[in-house]
Amino acid sequence: MSSLLIPLIPIIVVLFIIYIFFQFIPVGLWISAMAAGVKVGIFTLVGMRLRRVPPHQIVNALIKATKAGLTISIDKLEAHYLAGGNVDRVINALIAAARAGIPLSFEKGTAIDLAGRDVLEAVQMSVNPKVIKTPIVAAVAKNGIQVMATARVTVRANIERLVGGAGEETIIARVGEGIVTTIGSAETHKNVLENPDNISKTVLKKGLDAGTAFEILSIDIADVDVGKNIGAMLQTDQAEADKKIAQAKAEQRRALAVAQEQEMKARVQEMKAKVVEAEAEVPKAIAEALRTGKLGVMDYYNLKNIAADTAMRDSISDMSKKKESK
Repeated sequence: MSSLLIPLIPIIVVLFIIYIFFQFIPVGLWISAMAAGVKVGIFTLVGMRLRRVPPHQIVNALIKATKAGLTISIDKLEAHYLAGGNVDRVINALIAAARAGIPLSFEKGTAIDLAGRDVLEAVQMSVNPKVIKTPIVAAVAKNGIQVMATARVTVRANIERLVGGAGEETIIARVGEGIVTTIGSAETHKNVLENPDNISKTVLKKGLDAGTAFEILSIDIADVDVGKNIGAMLQTDQAEADKKIAQAKAEQRRALAVAQEQEMKARVQEMKAKVVEAEAEVPKAIAEALRTGKLGVMDYYNLKNIAADTAMRDSISDMSKKKESK
């Protein structure tokens, strides 16, 4: 049995080598390239395999570019792939730009692609402008009435400024700022409602596309609505704030008056205490005067009569006041 297998071993080895050869070297791709008129060396394809570059992706892109009349070397395509770019998308963008008459070099296209922008979409936007709708922008006219507006901005990609140029968010922000400024400078909200095209004309003159990757073709006001009466609300809020301030000051004055009243009551109580204390010393003083002979007996009785007469007068005065109050 083993003697029968020995003659088959060379055949198996040859078949294995042929299989490895066709797996490692894309002969079919090489034949397709030659048939398309693209000269690609077989060793170039082997080198792509060694550099872990997919030969099908590079060669197919090269065939597509050659058939479109573009002259691009295979080394540049391979270098762009190794740099992390999308070779097929760049070739499609170059073909679209050539058909539309838009000047776009391979170096510029690869730079745009490596910058993270879709170069094919940019070329398509140069041919077919894009409409960007802004969110609702609210602003207040000089008469205090709020006006809310939305705009449609028609932009075209600027190929020369795609690398380093600002994106759609900047366009939307600048247009919104221009709308707010234009509405804020209007005397009344009626002026804005009657002539909404004034907003687009004023904003378009500001050159809002400077430093962006787009060229603004037109700004159209899509909708204008009247919002709240911000001026009246601010006046109401100010009046309410003034009211609260006045109430706080009044409460402060009341608290101060109450404190002063409490202080006066405390002083009166203190004075009454001193009077009671002094009155407690009167009998002692009278007794001392009688003992020392400074006050006679008749003087003492006269003093008692005066005190009794005063008490009677106070009693009559209190009774008359009660009758008047009734």
